[in-house]
Amino acid sequence: MIINVSQPLTIILLVALAVLLVFLGKEVKKPQIPVVMLFVFLALVLMHSVQLNMVDVNSIEYNVILKCIPIDLIFVVIYFFAYLWIDQIQAEALNKKNLDNSLDWFWKKV
Repeated sequence: MIINVSQPLTIILLVALAVLLVFLGKEVKKPQIPVVMLFVFLALVLMHSVQLNMVDVNSIEYNVILKCIPIDLIFVVIYFFAYLWIDQIQAEALNKKNLDNSLDWFWKKV
């Protein structure tokens, strides 16, 4: 069974879920909320990679999986940066210093 995340409606729903979870994590100042979805998408990348090796190259499923892997990786990046951002918000709310101040390297490059 292939979990197809390359359909437009699915992508729209996943983006809406990402926005809602990041907003929820920001409001309650809990970086663990986006981390759950980060692990879900890492598991999807792993699952799609294994499925890619198991299907025939000339099949329709092969093309679907090839479309799903980049979308999974995009969501991994989104949730990773959301985690870093909310972790920084939590540290500021608790008057703590981040261990490595993870987002500074990103904002210096932008």
